[in-house]
Amino acid sequence: MPKHVIGVLLALVTLAYPLIVYLSLGRLEPRWLALLLLGLALARLVVSRTAVTWGFAAGALLLAVFSWAGNAWMPLKLYPVVVSAVLLALFAASLAYPPSAIERFARLREPDLPPEAVAYTRRVTQVWCLFFIFNGITAFATALWASDATWTLYNGLVSYCLMGVLMAGEWLVRRRVRARIAASSAQG
Repeated sequence: MPKHVIGVLLALVTLAYPLIVYLSLGRLEPRWLALLLLGLALARLVVSRTAVTWGFAAGALLLAVFSWAGNAWMPLKLYPVVVSAVLLALFAASLAYPPSAIERFARLREPDLPPEAVAYTRRVTQVWCLFFIFNGITAFATALWASDATWTLYNGLVSYCLMGVLMAGEWLVRRRVRARIAASSAQG
């Protein structure tokens, strides 16, 4: 199977993961669903072997082993926490070792970013770090203390909606920042 097809399937299963866990409750033993998590880990490594994919794969593998060994749901429910933690580590590391994650994305479209845009992308990367902290804490709290339905609702819908709101809000702010940078360049 081509890597891009595996990548698309991996993305779809990852997005649907909370719903898959929820629908499996009471129908399967957790250890069998741990195989899905193991499959996600291995599929990530087939598609790419970057530090990020190794982070996702290691976290998923660790949770799968704990779930399999203890035949427990909790490790499976902690996967969204791992996702937020790995993304936080990636974005935070890019702040310590520039260019920032968002600057790297921005340079794909605009290789020559002005200094004001670089500062803006750094700030956006910091905002995403805060989001991943909030999301990871909330995912952890829902795994430990919320009902299965609440865990699924947050991790399978609300968190994605919050990401979408953050992306849309950033897009609107970026338009204003671009206009301001263009105006100051025209005056200077």
